Amino acid sequence: MNRTLYLLATAILAILSLTACRTEESKRQETIRELMDIDRRFSDLSLEKGSHEAFLHYIDDSCVLLRPNRNPIIGRANIEALYKVPDTTFILTWDPLSGDVSRSGDMGYTYGIFTVKMDSPAGEKVEKKGTYVTIWKKGRDGNWKFVLDTGNQGIGSPNSVSD
Repeated sequence: MNRTLYLLATAILAILSLTACRTEESKRQETIRELMDIDRRFSDLSLEKGSHEAFLHYIDDSCVLLRPNRNPIIGRANIEALYKVPDTTFILTWDPLSGDVSRSGDMGYTYGIFTVKMDSPAGEKVEKKGTYVTIWKKGRDGNWKFVLDTGNQGIGSPNSVSD
């Protein structure tokens, strides 16, 4: 009888363990989808109200921006100072391709393709594309804010290895 109970208990624990793993992975996948949706809303806000307003809406106070040919821009106050100049000369949007989150569900990243549309000095419409990565942190209030953002200009088609 003791052997039967032992085998039954072992089987039940194995089933519960597998169920817990599936539930944990399901929650992680749901959090990844949530983060991807937030990144899409971030881009939508950039299109609707301008990139400066969008960035300041989704930024964490400790955020770092990495931009070409300049030192890291660290902290909300420095980023707000950078964004005091209006951004009406260009439109920045992006399309997240993928992302991931930590096991704890409070840190994650998204990456994808961004597009900048602007007028050239000659008055012609110019469109540039590049890649980006954004690192996100979930606050105590449950809201995702980005803590690091960077991009790299100059790509061709998104699936081309040689570009």
